[in-house]
Amino acid sequence: MNMHRRTFVGGMAATLVTPWHASAASITDATGRTVTAPDRVARIYPAGPPAAIWIYTLAPDLLIGWVEALTPEQREFLLPDVAAQPTVARLTGRSAETNLDAVTALKPDLIVDIGTVNASYTSLAERVQQQTGIPYVLLDGILDRVGATYRALGHMIGRSEAAEKLARYAETTIATITQRSTAVPPGARPRVYYARDAGGLQTARAGSMIGQPIDFLGAHNVAAELPSGGSSTVSIEQVASWNPDVIIASDRDFATRVRNDQAWASIAAVKAGRVYLAPRLPFGWVDYPPAVNRLIGLWWLAKIFYPAQFPEDIKALTRDFYTAFYHVTPSAAQIERVFAAAG
Repeated sequence: MNMHRRTFVGGMAATLVTPWHASAASITDATGRTVTAPDRVARIYPAGPPAAIWIYTLAPDLLIGWVEALTPEQREFLLPDVAAQPTVARLTGRSAETNLDAVTALKPDLIVDIGTVNASYTSLAERVQQQTGIPYVLLDGILDRVGATYRALGHMIGRSEAAEKLARYAETTIATITQRSTAVPPGARPRVYYARDAGGLQTARAGSMIGQPIDFLGAHNVAAELPSGGSSTVSIEQVASWNPDVIIASDRDFATRVRNDQAWASIAAVKAGRVYLAPRLPFGWVDYPPAVNRLIGLWWLAKIFYPAQFPEDIKALTRDFYTAFYHVTPSAAQIERVFAAAG
């Protein structure tokens, strides 16, 4: 990898020499619980995939492991030593492994979950903390709370300076995109369908964490009429009746096939060639995991939805984002691969 050596060495050195807490830090997390970190935070356990990404971006040296194994393609865009960390049991999700003995055996100083905040996740945090004795903090993962979440986590682990830099980057991005997209007249905003699977018929409901980037940009999510929640499966007839102007796809097979599929041929987005496969290296730009990796996805979507309002060079933005959040500076060839993998 063509790492920017000064960025890598200087950034990691600054990270590693940051002083530990002189005393324990407490915060009120998104559930309203007061959580106190130990005096010395050296090992952080991610409760789910989004938390692993958040921890990596802020304090890669403190991340115990990844909740989902990384592919060689993903590792190419991350710090090699940290990317090589083992996988650990997932605490969140319907199919999560909940062997708490395996968690305590790793001796984490803190468990972090960042994402949806509801009664189920609150209950999980309380139960795991009670049974393991390990502080468990749950923070809000929605896009317009990124800055506050970074600052809270940074305060808790003694990385406030690094957290502030990422928080400001995120807030500047969000403010710019919000200001420009809000100025677009409602009639000029595209009708968008988000296809999540290989069949193209699983979509993101309005107001969900999954569909948040589309909602955030003020585009018309054609699935807005569906009940609120996460995702939903619909029929091709339903998609045809919605007749979206743009289709954003998360699956390569669907994005390739739909362009020549007669069942989809009458849909406006397909006829106009406006089917886009979202980049996903090292992590998804639009959907999964729903973490700070989606900040660069906001720029990508904004340029698709409102090209006149967003003239920036997406490849330059990608380089800067990867440098700031993934701690490496990709080469031009690597950035080309990010986009080639999406097309």
